Amino acid sequence: QVQLVESGGGSVQAGGSLRLSCAASGRAFRSYAMGWFRQAPGKVREFVAAISWSGDSTYYADSVKGRFTISRDNAKNTGYLQMNSLKPEDTAVYYCAADRITPAWDTREYAYWGQGTQVTVSS
Repeated sequence: QVQLVESGGGSVQAGGSLRLSCAASGRAFRSYAMGWFRQAPGKVREFVAAISWSGDSTYYADSVKGRFTISRDNAKNTGYLQMNSLKPEDTAVYYCAADRITPAWDTREYAYWGQGTQVTVSS
């Protein structure tokens, strides 16, 4: 079992930056791929980024490529999402997810989810 807790959300103006954290319980997290997803009001949850258990491989949605960076520190059992050049369309609840899989874009691949953290970007 892995429990995930996101933090770092907030309100920023367009062009600003935020860094989300995903703190995990249990040593198992170190062997799990991790993903970040987001869900805006009235929309389905969508893939943002994913990272392999080792951190060697990363994947991004086209909409965030070049602006967001996913990373992890297995010694701290924590994953991160650095978000730069934020746009109003990035406004959503952001969720981290983990599972013993190869990094995936499909929400159904992940068994463990955090509660989400709100990110609001104003124009």
